[in-house]
Amino acid sequence: MLLATDLDGTFLAGSAEDRLRLYQLINSHPDIHLIYVTGRGRESVLPLLSDPTLPMPDYVICDVGATIVDGPNQQPLQPLQSQIDLTWPGDQAVLEALGALDEGVERQDVPQERRCSFYCTFDAISDRFREAVEALGCDLLYSANRYLDVLPRGVNKGSTLKRLVELLDIDPEDVFVAGDTLNDLSLFEQGFKGVCVGRSERPLLEATANNTRVLHASREGCGGVLEAIEHFGFLGVQGMQQHAQPAIEPGRSELLIVYHRLPYEEVIEKGEIKRRRPSSPNGIIPTLMSFFDDGRTGSWVAWSVNDPKRGPFEEYTQVDGGRYPNLTVSRVPLTKQEVDTFYRSFSKEAFWPLLHTFWERTRFREDHWQVFLRVNRSFAERVARDAAHGATVWLHDYNLWMVPAVLRELRPDLKIAFFHHTYFPSADVFNVVPWRRQIIASLLQCDYVGFHIPRQVENFVDVVRGTVPMRALEETSAAPRFLTYGCAVGLDRYTTCIEAGNRVVRMGAHPVGLDVGRIERILRREDIRRRMEELRRELEGTRVLLSVERLDYTKGTLEKLLAFEKLLEAHPELQGGVSLVTICVPAAREMSIYRTLQTQIEQVVGRINGRFSRVGWMPVQFFFRAVPFEELIAYYAMTDVMWITPLRDGLNLVSKEFITVQGLTDGGGVLVLSEFAGAAAELKGAILTNPHDPDDLVQACYLGLNMGGAEARARLRQLFDVVQYYDNQRWAEEFLSAVDMPMPNADVAETRQAS
Repeated sequence: MLLATDLDGTFLAGSAEDRLRLYQLINSHPDIHLIYVTGRGRESVLPLLSDPTLPMPDYVICDVGATIVDGPNQQPLQPLQSQIDLTWPGDQAVLEALGALDEGVERQDVPQERRCSFYCTFDAISDRFREAVEALGCDLLYSANRYLDVLPRGVNKGSTLKRLVELLDIDPEDVFVAGDTLNDLSLFEQGFKGVCVGRSERPLLEATANNTRVLHASREGCGGVLEAIEHFGFLGVQGMQQHAQPAIEPGRSELLIVYHRLPYEEVIEKGEIKRRRPSSPNGIIPTLMSFFDDGRTGSWVAWSVNDPKRGPFEEYTQVDGGRYPNLTVSRVPLTKQEVDTFYRSFSKEAFWPLLHTFWERTRFREDHWQVFLRVNRSFAERVARDAAHGATVWLHDYNLWMVPAVLRELRPDLKIAFFHHTYFPSADVFNVVPWRRQIIASLLQCDYVGFHIPRQVENFVDVVRGTVPMRALEETSAAPRFLTYGCAVGLDRYTTCIEAGNRVVRMGAHPVGLDVGRIERILRREDIRRRMEELRRELEGTRVLLSVERLDYTKGTLEKLLAFEKLLEAHPELQGGVSLVTICVPAAREMSIYRTLQTQIEQVVGRINGRFSRVGWMPVQFFFRAVPFEELIAYYAMTDVMWITPLRDGLNLVSKEFITVQGLTDGGGVLVLSEFAGAAAELKGAILTNPHDPDDLVQACYLGLNMGGAEARARLRQLFDVVQYYDNQRWAEEFLSAVDMPMPNADVAETRQAS
C-alpha cells in the first residue's frame, strides 16, 4: 500500500491513540510506503521530517504539488521536478503580471516555491486577476474559503502524485489517498481509492459524494485513515493485527526519576559488587530521593554496566527497603563499550563542548549518534514499562535528550518533565549540531522543560523558533529573583510557555540549590573542627585565594592561573602574603581530551612557583586530586576570597558551598564569580568578573582581597540569604509544582496552514 496523505487536518490530526496506532503501523509494516502531500512549502515540512514521533515519508509533495522531494534527504526528485520547473514563469513574473493586488487580496507570508499564494474571499477574485493568471499560462486554485494559489498549468497535488506513481511503476490499485479540504480534491480525481477523514470540508464531501472509491470516514484525522484501510482491505485483517504494536501494560510507579547516576555507588571489593551511599556532595540525589519518603510508589531509572563476568545482571534493586519501601531502582543494562561511546566519548566530545560554547572542540560522529539513540531508546522503553498510567517522568540532562520522543510514542498518557543541568547555548551555537532538529523535536514532546536561569530558557526558545513554527503564549519578568542587566547571563524577561509543532510546552528557570542542613551537620563534627584549627595554624599570616573545580577547559583554570601570575607582577606587595590554593579534580582516565590541558596547567603552576616562591611561602598550592567534601568544607571556612571563574557554566554549586560554609560560620569571605556562570544571575552580592578578560580577572581578584570587612560581611549576608532560602528541597518542590500547573487558557487549537 502506498499511502499519500495530506498533513494538516489529516495525518497530523485525530486522537492521540489513533495517531499512535497509525504511525506504529506504518513504521512496522514492510508493505506500507508513505508520501506526504501538502500545501505547505518545503521549508515548513522540514520540522516534520525531523520529528522523531512521525514516520519518515519516502517522498514529499509540497507547495500544492509544485515541489517534489525525496523524504530522507529532501533533494528534488528528477525528472519530475525539472518538468514542473519548465511550466513556472517565476514569482516575480507572476507578481508583475498581477500588478497592484485587488482590494481584499493579501499575499501569504509563508515559505513557498513555484507558486504564489494569497488570502482572500472568493468574491475578491476579479476578472482582471483571472485573466492575468490565464495569460501567464498558470492555474488558479481556491480552497477553504480563504486560500488562493497561483500554480503552474496542470500542476496540483493529484497530478504530481499520478506522475510519481507512474515513475515508480506502482499499481494504481495499491495507492490510497487521504485528505480533508477542497485542495485535496485533485488526489481523488486520479481514480485512486481514498478517504475524506472526519470533519472534512463540505465542498470536498459534496464533490466526492458519488465516488464509490472514496470513503467518507466518521473518525477524524488518523482515525479516519485507519477506518478506510480496514474498509478497503488494503492489508487484510491478519496484516493489520500482525503488525499492530502490542499495548504496553502500565507499571506501578507514580514518579520516575531518570538520571545518569544510580542512587548508590557500586564498587568492587574482593571480586564482589558492593553498594554504598553516594559520596558526591552535590545533594541532588538525596533531594530527589526525598520525594519517596512518604511511601510514594516510584522508580529511579539509571544505567549500570552489564558485565557477564560479574554474574547475572539485576534489572531491579532497592536502595533502602526500610526507608523507601516502594522505591525501585530500575537499572538499564549497558555494555562497557556503550558507556564509553554514549557517555565518555560522544557526550563529552560532541555535546559537552558545544553546550559550553566551545563549538570548535566538537567532534560529531554518526556512528556515535546511533549508539546515543540506541541507549536513549533503552531508557525510554524501561520507563514505559515501569510507569503507572498518567505517571510523572522527570528526566535529567542532555544525555537523555532523545528519551521524550520515544517515550511519547510508547506512552502518550505520561507527563514528561525535563531538567537541563548544563548550560543551554544560543541558536547560533546550538545549530552547529547535525541532529539539532531531532533533538528539539524530542524535547518538544515534554510537558515541561526546566533550566537554571532565564537566559538558558530564552536560548532554548530561540533555538525552537528557528526549528519549528512557534508562538509564545506566556512570558514573565526575571526580576526580582534574577539579575537582569547586571551580568553576562542576565535577562529582563523570558518565555514560560510556547506552542510549537502542535504542542504546548511550559518552561521555567529553577537554579539547583544545596542541602544546607548537610553542611551544617558536617560543621558540627569534632574532626572537622580540628581540621579547621590545623588549617588556621598552617595558613597563619597568609591570605587564602581558593579555587575548586574539575579538570575541564570550560572551568577557566588555566586562564585564572595566568591572571594570578599577572596579579603578583602588578602588585608586588601581595607577594609573600597571598596564596592561591587550587584544588583541581582530575578527569577519568578514559578522558584523554584533557591531557594536554593538564600538562599546560602543570607548566604554568611550575613557572609561577619558580618565579615568585620564597622561603616559607609558596604562591600556588596546587592539589591535582579529589578532596573529600568534609576537607573542602574546612578549606571554605578558612578562605578569604573564593575565586570561581568558569568560562561558561550551567550554574556552579561550588560557589554556593562556599557561601553556605561562610554563612554558617559567621565568616566574611568574598566571592569573586565569573559572570558567565549561571549562578551569577541569582547570587546578588558576588563580585562578578569576565574570565575572558585577563585584566578584569586581575582587578576583580584585587578588589576582593582589599575589600573592607563591613562590606564583605554585608555582601555575604545577602548571598547567604539567597542560598539558605532557595535550598535543594525548595528547588525540587518548585520544579514539580511547576510541572503540575495547568496549561494557559490560550487558543491553541490546531490551525490549518495555507492550502
